[in-house]
Amino acid sequence: MPAGEQEKPASAGPQVFATTHWSVVISAGHQSSPNAQEALEKLCRTYWYPLYAYVRRQGNNPEDAQDLTQAFFAWFLDRSFLRQADRERGRFRSFLLTSLNHFLAHERERAQALKRGGRQVHIRWDLAAAENRYHFEPTSETSPENTFDQRWALALFHQALGRLRLEYANAGKNELFEQLKTFLTNVADDGGYEGIAARLDMAPGSIAVAVHRLRQRYGELVKEEIAHTVASPAEVQDELRYLIELVGGS
Repeated sequence: MPAGEQEKPASAGPQVFATTHWSVVISAGHQSSPNAQEALEKLCRTYWYPLYAYVRRQGNNPEDAQDLTQAFFAWFLDRSFLRQADRERGRFRSFLLTSLNHFLAHERERAQALKRGGRQVHIRWDLAAAENRYHFEPTSETSPENTFDQRWALALFHQALGRLRLEYANAGKNELFEQLKTFLTNVADDGGYEGIAARLDMAPGSIAVAVHRLRQRYGELVKEEIAHTVASPAEVQDELRYLIELVGGS
């Protein structure tokens, strides 16, 4: 290894389709496994904001939107509903939105009872922070459905970025990550690596190699996250293209 070059953070490598969100949904519906339920609740915590933004875009005030979204989680996490889940119905993203629309159409009047009644769900967020985030949503004529998909895409990319940051942290390379993360979305100008190379006491060529590895690993993690939400490996690339287009137009 050239002098000054830092090793690539250790990782277990791609494990696409080892456990998908679909398999978690189905196992949570047919088993009493606490691990399956915990995994499904983690999924809801990851993707709560796209659902909240969707409910807000339908004209609900912040408090009602929070009540409805929380009540939806309680309903969605109930095994009697999850037993109906069928991965052949499409991508998990579409299934989740269809489920939300079903809930809003048929059980809106029960939102308060579900939220405050016996079926409690521990999916919590800061309403003020959520509203501050929602305040910066574009005021275009974008449909609630498109808003949901855009926020879903951003949440997925953020999830992959968080995993990438953790891998570098676990390898003791926080500073390397912080210095290089801007190159995940930006191309370096001529001589753009020289300043970073000096700060990290690395050769510019080694920085270029590190950026390549960073981008490559990020791409792998994004694909892993997408793989959790589609029914087959063949759908990953199509979903990736769709989500990239959404983010580019948001």
